[in-house]
Amino acid sequence: MEQTAIPDTPSTPAPHSPAPPEGILPSDGARRRRILFRATHRGTHETDILIGGFVQAGLAGFSGEELDALEEIMELPDVDLADWLTGRRPIPPESDSPMLRRIEDASHETARNARLGLVQR
Repeated sequence: MEQTAIPDTPSTPAPHSPAPPEGILPSDGARRRRILFRATHRGTHETDILIGGFVQAGLAGFSGEELDALEEIMELPDVDLADWLTGRRPIPPESDSPMLRRIEDASHETARNARLGLVQR
């Protein structure tokens, strides 16, 4: 049986694999994809939307320090995050951070837009 050589082809993602957001550098692409996955697969639909939407919107532009802050937030319990981000409970001082406040602000903006009918629920 004759063997046919397979020409070298650049590796491409499988059709079901989402392409990484534009601007992701190869050196930290795996980290950013991991953060995106964790942000959109939190365990509750509410936090998937609140945190995942924020991360998806800004992922390509986050600095290394901002990625560190996001990873710290990912360690917090979903129940607490949902309560803090929706304003049901205030963010306690020991968990407060500039990044968490940015996510909170984005959550409030998303809620306002939903009330105004500017986004689909």
